[in-house]
Amino acid sequence: MRRQAVVASVAVLLLTGCTTGPSLENRGAVTAPPGDSKQLTIGSAGFTESDLLAQMYALLLDQAGYRTSMLTVANRELYEPALESGQIDVVPEYAATFADWLNAKTNGVDAPPVGSPDLDATMAALRKLAAPRGLTVLDPGRAVDQNAFAVTEAYAREHHLKTLSDLGRSGLGVRLAAGDECVQRPYCEPGLKKTYGIDITAVDPKGVGTTQAKRAVQSGQDQMVLTTTTDATLDEFGLVLLADDKHLQNADYIVPVVNRSRAGGEGVTKALGKLNDVLTTADLASMNQQVDSWRRLPEDVARTYLQEKGLLK
Repeated sequence: MRRQAVVASVAVLLLTGCTTGPSLENRGAVTAPPGDSKQLTIGSAGFTESDLLAQMYALLLDQAGYRTSMLTVANRELYEPALESGQIDVVPEYAATFADWLNAKTNGVDAPPVGSPDLDATMAALRKLAAPRGLTVLDPGRAVDQNAFAVTEAYAREHHLKTLSDLGRSGLGVRLAAGDECVQRPYCEPGLKKTYGIDITAVDPKGVGTTQAKRAVQSGQDQMVLTTTTDATLDEFGLVLLADDKHLQNADYIVPVVNRSRAGGEGVTKALGKLNDVLTTADLASMNQQVDSWRRLPEDVARTYLQEKGLLK
């Protein structure tokens, strides 16, 4: 079944139609039975990984008897209210990040964060925040996209490094290529110092996982780069991740979030749940690479992956 791709030009509709989502007075549908609409709109945030996940969701739902269309809206401030209002029915999200986003929206930007390295606690907080908005958060799978730190293979081999704890114990001074906000974020410089005892001598503001940042580490100008666990290009720069063995990073496991009144039924849950058993962080990194480096289309990559895993006929 061929799906229409509707891109961010519809943002005007989203802006005018659902900037705040349903009001608290109109959320009676939250307690109603979950809906099972046979025509569903799958949302994507417009970057490679989100596109891949949205395509996989759509293919699995198509096979389960639903008719799907795609809607790409790059701004969470737009697509989350659209999810509440039913303009979008299903979207891939990241547990800790989405929990903190909903928490700030509900309780104010100064509210203490509810996302944490503890997946169970993060999911409990996320579901508590999502339910009053008419949203259901399905179970997370094995795949996680969280901040991560990489060094060159040669550097890791020379200093016998496999984990961030190893780096802390080494006593080595480390110049870190990252975003300029790293000096304040608890998962970055402060956390590396406090949790792991790593001697961060300077933060080189070259961005998170950018080519410039990776080249700085590759050349030896910096010793470590802040990237993500699904970065598909590390091999190209001779870089390897150091394990976050003390769980400094939040539990940003991938979770489908659905509009309860339209897609909260067993059919959607069962169709998307099949992905949880197979999709890994390494799988996502590989698929990202196929799109970003090999220039394959996200739908083709998603379809091939699902077929190889026996999830798509």
